[in-house]
Amino acid sequence: MLDQDMAGAQDTIYLCNFRVSVDGEWLCLKELQDVEFSVPESSLPSTPSPDDPLPLIARDPMMIERSNLVNISKLIVKELIETSLKYGRMLDSDHMPLQHFFIVLEHVLRHGLKPKKGLLGPKKELWDILQMVEKYTIDAQDITSSVRDLPTVRTHMGRARAWLRLALMQKKLADYLKILFDHREDLLSEFFELDALMMSEEAIVIVGLLVGLNVIDCNLCVKEEDLDCQQGVIDFSLYLRSSNHCSEGSSEEELYPDNMTTVLDQKNYIEELNRHLNATVTNLQSKVETLMTTNALMKEDLAISKNNLLSMNHENITLKQQLGIDVNADRTDEGGGRGGKDHSAPQGQMEEFRQMLDNEKKQRQECEKELDLQISLKAEMEVAMKLLEKDIHEKQDTIISLRRQLDDIKLINLEMYKKLQECEQELTEKGVMVTRLQAKTSQIGQILNNLEKYNHLLKDAEKGGNSSKGPNGPGQQKK
Repeated sequence: MLDQDMAGAQDTIYLCNFRVSVDGEWLCLKELQDVEFSVPESSLPSTPSPDDPLPLIARDPMMIERSNLVNISKLIVKELIETSLKYGRMLDSDHMPLQHFFIVLEHVLRHGLKPKKGLLGPKKELWDILQMVEKYTIDAQDITSSVRDLPTVRTHMGRARAWLRLALMQKKLADYLKILFDHREDLLSEFFELDALMMSEEAIVIVGLLVGLNVIDCNLCVKEEDLDCQQGVIDFSLYLRSSNHCSEGSSEEELYPDNMTTVLDQKNYIEELNRHLNATVTNLQSKVETLMTTNALMKEDLAISKNNLLSMNHENITLKQQLGIDVNADRTDEGGGRGGKDHSAPQGQMEEFRQMLDNEKKQRQECEKELDLQISLKAEMEVAMKLLEKDIHEKQDTIISLRRQLDDIKLINLEMYKKLQECEQELTEKGVMVTRLQAKTSQIGQILNNLEKYNHLLKDAEKGGNSSKGPNGPGQQKK
C-alpha cells in the first residue's frame, strides 16, 4: 500500500513546486526543491538550507507566476505560428494550439485582478477593461458593439472571450493590449494589483508575442461556441520534456510546398501595402478637407474685397461728380468776375479733393492687385484639388485591385484546403477498402484451404473404397 502511494506521488506534478523555463523548443519544469520519494528520507523532517529557493517562493510567488505565464505564452505562440505556416491553411476553433493560446491569454489578462470588495461592492470583470479600448481607438468600436449584441453570450467572461477572438481575427489584438498597457496608470490601476502581469514590464513581452500572430488567418464562429462555460485545460505533454530527453530520435516533418509559402508571403505583403495605402488615403482626405476649408475662407475674403471695391468705385464716382460741379461753379464765378465781381476759387478745397481722388485711385489699384492675387491663388487651389482627386482615385483603384488579388489568394487557399481534405478523405476510403480486401483475401484463403482438405479427404475415401473391393468383385457382379 505504501509503495502504491509513493508511485502515485511520483506521477503527480504540482506546479507550485516547479519553475517553468524555455529550453529551445521545449518547455521545462525545474523542481525548486528536490524531493526523494523514499520511505526513510520522507519520514525524517528536513531543515531548509539558506540556498533553498522555497523561501523565495513564499516571499514573491507573483513573480514566478508571471514568469510561468510568459514562458508558456512564448511556446504556445511559437507552436501556433509554426503550425499555421507549415500547413498553410486558415485556423478554426478546433485547432488545438489556438485553443491553448486563448486559455493562456485569459490567464494572462486575469492575473492579479482585484477581487470583489465587500458584499455590495462592484465585481472587477475583464469585460469592463476591454470595453475601455474603444475610447482610445475607433477600430475597437465595431467589435465591442458586435459582442454586446451577441444573443448567445450572457456572462461578462463570455463577452470577454468573444472580444478576444474578434480582435485576433481583426489582427489588432496586440495594438489593443498596447493601448491598455500605455494607459495602465489611468485604467488598469483600478482593476489590477500592483504586481499583476499587465502592470509589470513583462506585459511588453506579451504584446511583442501577439504582434507575431498578425501573419496567421483565423476563421472563428463566435455564435456557435459556448463561451460562457469554463474553457478546457492545456495538454502540457505537447510542450514538456524530461531532463534526459534525447533529441537524436526526433525526425523533422516534411515542409509544405514552396508555392504555399510564396502565396502567404504575397498575402502578407498585400495586407501591409493595403494598410499603408489606407493610411495614405486618410492623410490625403484630411489634406483635402483642410484645402476645402481654406478655399471657402478665401472665397469669403474675395467676396468681401469685391464688395469693398464696389463701394470704393461708387465713392470715386460721387467724388468725381462733386469735383465736376465745383469746376463748373468756378468757371461761372470767373465769368461773373469779368462782369464786375471778382470771386476767388477755393483752391484749398480743390487740392483736398485731388488728394482724396489720388488716394482713392491708389486704393483701387491695391484692391485690384489683391483681387488678382486671390484669383491666382484660387486657380492654384483648384489645380491642387484636381491633382489630389486624381491621386485619390488612383489610390482607390490600386486598393480595389489589391483587394481583388487578396480575395483571389483567399479563394486559392480555400481551394487548396478543400483539395487537401478530399485527398485525405480518399486516402481514408482507400485504406478502408484495403482492409476490406485484406479481410476478403484471408477468407478466400481459408476457403481454399478447406477445399484442399476436402479434396484430400475425397481422394482418401476413394482409395479406401477401391482397396475394400477384392479381385472377385466384378465376377460376383456378373452372377
